[in-house]
Amino acid sequence: MDPLLYFWLFLKASLFSTGGSGNLPFLHTDLIALGWAQEQDFLTALAVGQISPGPTGLWSISLGYLTYGWGGAAFALLALSLPTLLVLLVASAYNRMEKLPAVQDFSRGLSLGVVGLTISVAFILANSAIIDWKSVVICLAALGLAYTNRLPMIVILIFAGVLGLLVYGG
Repeated sequence: MDPLLYFWLFLKASLFSTGGSGNLPFLHTDLIALGWAQEQDFLTALAVGQISPGPTGLWSISLGYLTYGWGGAAFALLALSLPTLLVLLVASAYNRMEKLPAVQDFSRGLSLGVVGLTISVAFILANSAIIDWKSVVICLAALGLAYTNRLPMIVILIFAGVLGLLVYGG
C-alpha cells in the first residue's frame, strides 16, 4: 500500500465532498478498486461513526484505522482537516487584503465574469427550451412571478414544469 496515494485518496474525497458521509462514494470506489478495503470495512466504519459522538464525517477516520492501522487513521484525520484549515488560512489572508484597491478591482472583475458566464449559459438554455410562443409565455410568467418575490423559486419552477406538461403533454 502506497502511503502517499492512500493519503491522496482521502484528501481527494474530503475536497470533493461537503462533509458527513459525502466522501463515502469516492473512498468506496477508490479503496475497493485498489483492493485496500472490503465492504465490511465500510460497514464497520459507518457504524462506529454513527455511534460515536461528534461530526458524522469522523467515520472515515475509523475506515483509515481499519484499512491501514494507526497510520491510516492519522492520514484520514489529516485529510479531513486540511481543506478546512486551508479555507481558514485563505479567509484570514483575504480579510487582511480585502480593502486594497487591487483586490477590490479583481473581485469586481471576477463578479462581472461570473455574471457574463451566467448570462451566456442562460441564453444557451433558453435557446433549447424556448421553442415557440407558448414556451415564451411560460418563461415570461415564471420570470414575472420570480420578479415579485412572493413565491419561493421552487414553487415557480414546479408551476412552470406543470404548465409545460399541460401545454406540451408528456
